[in-house]
Amino acid sequence: MTPADKPSITFDQPAASVRLPDLKVCIELLKPVTWFAAIWAFMCGVVSSGAPLAARWPELVLGMVLAGPMVCGTSQAVNDWFDRHVDAINEPDRPIPSGRMPGRWGLYIAIIWSGASLLVALPLGPWGVGATMFALAAAWGYSAPPFRFKMNGWWGNAAVALCYEGVPWFTGAAVMRNALPSPHILIIAALYSAGAHGIMTLNDFKSIEGDLKIGVRSLPAQLGVLRASIVACIIMAVPQVCVIEFMIGWHHPLAATLIGVSLLVQLFLMRRLLEKPRERAPWYNATGTTLYVLGMLVSAFALAATGV
Repeated sequence: MTPADKPSITFDQPAASVRLPDLKVCIELLKPVTWFAAIWAFMCGVVSSGAPLAARWPELVLGMVLAGPMVCGTSQAVNDWFDRHVDAINEPDRPIPSGRMPGRWGLYIAIIWSGASLLVALPLGPWGVGATMFALAAAWGYSAPPFRFKMNGWWGNAAVALCYEGVPWFTGAAVMRNALPSPHILIIAALYSAGAHGIMTLNDFKSIEGDLKIGVRSLPAQLGVLRASIVACIIMAVPQVCVIEFMIGWHHPLAATLIGVSLLVQLFLMRRLLEKPRERAPWYNATGTTLYVLGMLVSAFALAATGV
């Protein structure tokens, strides 16, 4: 695509006309609905650590705030600013393309929230600060030049999956024990993080037109809707098979059975998804993805039970 082919959409306003953003619009920019995934993964890390919650409740509360409103919120602000031209095509009602977020305030909020996230992480010690720095770097790298990982669905979805699942899980376990999590915890967190790559692919179905026009090579744009949905299903299923095998090997038969049953139901739901991938992607996220994250919690309890 040549520069002349790209849409000429301008969001900057003359300095004299720029107003302060409305608080409601700022919250909308941070997308509270997206915070659940990171908070859930953090809680799975907390549970898997086996640490007594009563003695570490301040870290628990602070970690949930950090994982959701702060770091996840920052990633949403960063993404919306650098994706404002794509959103003007796909979702023009979002705060920035709609003009409800004035001037360059989308960028300013992303910067301010990044600094605030680091300040919130300080009481969590070196493990919390280190994980936060990594997650923020990945969030900016995903959306912002020169890296802009999201331009390729393979790399971009991997970055998001890692920061939404693996990093929060690691952080929860590390902060509660104030130590590097055990290999068992790292393996399970990594597997569920890998599987989340498929969930991210399903989320890309809604923006195919804008991705193709702007040149974002999401997996649906690269492979087409059907092939991308097949790849997403495989990526979601295979790590769960590995989790089941590890649970059996680590003598957690109940956890292996529960996750196995969940996976069988997911496979049935995937079959329906593949009949109409684009139309049913939101439906699958409400059903199959819910089963996926419940399996995460089952695994976390199993790890906690043996104190690994």
